[in-house]
Amino acid sequence: MTELLDALAEEALAVARPQRFGRVTQMVGMSIEVAGIPAAIGDGLLLLAGEDQLHAEVVAIRADRVVCLAFGNPVGIRVGTRVIALGGPLPVRVGQRLMGRILDGFGRPIDDGPLVQGFDVSVAGVPPHPLRRGIVNEQLPLGVRVIDGLIPCGKGQRLGIFAGSGVGKSSLMSMIARGTSADVTVVALIGERGREVAEFIERDLGEKGLKRSIVVVATSDAPAVMRIRAAFTATRIAEWFRDQGNDVLLMMDSLTRFAMAQREVGLAAGEPPATRGYPPSVFGLLPRLLERAGMAETGSITGLYTVLVEGDDMNEPIADTARSILDGHIQLSRALAESNHYPAVDVLGSISRVAPAVASKEQLDAGGVVRELLAAWRDAKDLIEIDAYVAGTNPVVDHAVRLKPRIDAFCKQGIAEISNIEVTKDALAALVLPGEAGQ
Repeated sequence: MTELLDALAEEALAVARPQRFGRVTQMVGMSIEVAGIPAAIGDGLLLLAGEDQLHAEVVAIRADRVVCLAFGNPVGIRVGTRVIALGGPLPVRVGQRLMGRILDGFGRPIDDGPLVQGFDVSVAGVPPHPLRRGIVNEQLPLGVRVIDGLIPCGKGQRLGIFAGSGVGKSSLMSMIARGTSADVTVVALIGERGREVAEFIERDLGEKGLKRSIVVVATSDAPAVMRIRAAFTATRIAEWFRDQGNDVLLMMDSLTRFAMAQREVGLAAGEPPATRGYPPSVFGLLPRLLERAGMAETGSITGLYTVLVEGDDMNEPIADTARSILDGHIQLSRALAESNHYPAVDVLGSISRVAPAVASKEQLDAGGVVRELLAAWRDAKDLIEIDAYVAGTNPVVDHAVRLKPRIDAFCKQGIAEISNIEVTKDALAALVLPGEAGQ
């Protein structure tokens, strides 16, 4: 009875407590200026446009005013619209019942299912302490033969998937989501076409894959702040499951669209454009997001981030910055995709920086031989294709010519096929055995 009275008293005090309102003073493009309320960068605001309510986030402060961006359509906002400060960033709900659910950038379900039962936490997580991070020393099987065999991924590694548009990034992600041995998979679809979201969930991920996954969605028509928020929401959910001792796989498609969203926010807040129109805040925000994945004192987050390179330029600003932060990269080749070689992984252009720590000497040696043969084939490709190469000129090239069809067969894999890690290792070893290779 006492607890009930205390709750009623607190509710009555909350109703009686004076509430401070700000007002919209100006709106230019996406940015909304608000005067009359104290707020910090990242704080949530509530805009009261008649009977409608619209959440926004503070992105800049100018003298006695704050600049915010709306999480939804700002139609109906006018000068004088009342604004309430929420006193901090909008929280995100976490808990075991998130498994199998499809969420928006706030972490709210959009799959017509029941409300998520759990508890609210701040979306602003903290990266693991650099001296207390665990060491990446164990391979995480992903179910894709060419990656598990030649570009081994470790638990707690952050790996980029670099490719142009239409080369098979989403298909590769769906193969990994179904084939990984991680305890929990969190998929963040940032800036994707609405059509692709349903296709990925129903066709690529499937019912079995969705049961042990959480999908966070912010489509290309969502406001820039919502796309950024979705990336951090997915990361925060992954952190919660990691802190329960799980090995979590966090897949984000794509990091480039996350950077483009921050470019919109930065320019709207008045930042000067720098490299290719990207303001400085983009290059500061990327490590803040990426460093939150990795090993922790308990559990791990293995991060796979797709990078959509402009014009297949692997050295454009976002790709170059991401490559410098991540622990390796998988490069997809348009030439391989056009020749119906899927997954279109360019082995020679890909590297895992933790491979020596997670793979056995036998696997590394076999992978090294395959890379040498692929490099020899690439160097002599023009002569081979016009039948100008003379057998016996170079023993390594001769070996590469004999083994190339078998290497291609090893690297190819059907989208519905899941490769066992031990079978992959055995197949890789058999590929380069002297007796098998014809030496």
